[in-house]
Formats: sequence, structure tokens, C-alpha cells
Amino acid sequence: MSFFDYLFLFGGMGLVTYLPRWLPLVYLAHRQLPKWLIDWLSMIPVAILCALLAPILFTDQAARSLELGKPEFLVAIPTLLFAVKTKSLGGTVLVGMGLYWLSGFLSI
Repeated sequence: MSFFDYLFLFGGMGLVTYLPRWLPLVYLAHRQLPKWLIDWLSMIPVAILCALLAPILFTDQAARSLELGKPEFLVAIPTLLFAVKTKSLGGTVLVGMGLYWLSGFLSI
């Protein structure tokens, strides 16, 4: 591949990632969105996080069967309680990492 092929490739990749972010921003910047749409959009990050975490916390990787005794799930419960009580993102991350680290020692 030549230099211009790489330049075209990187330019195309930038355009493909930039346009989907830029177009809605420009289109919706000066418009008043309905309240129901704003409420619905505010739930998207929570839904995505749940979709990413649920298989890790509740299922066995090989068989995809429900397993509630996984160390990840057992660590997530006190971490969630800490997060709800303190509302500290940094503290929650540290508590979760520390408990997960300790669970590795306890399972050996």
C-alpha cells in the first residue's frame, strides 16, 4: 500500500467514527426534545451497563447457566452497597478492586 492509500484509509476511518457523533449533535443542538425522549435517553447508559455486567455476574462462561455463587457476584453486592451509601465513584472502584483481590486469596 502506498502513502496515499494509508492516508485515505485513516481519513475514512476518522469520517466513519466522527460523523455518527457529529450529525445528531448538530441536528439536535437547537431543538427542544420532548420530556419522554429525554427520560428514555437517560436510561440508555444503565441498560448498556446491565447488559455488559449481567452475563459476567450471573452466568457460567462455558455453559451459560445461572450461577449465583461466583466471586464476581459476591464481590458486587458489598461494592454496590458501598456505592449507594457513599456515592463515591473512586471509593467504589477501590472497594470493588480490593474485595475482588481478596476473593482471589480466599478461593485458593
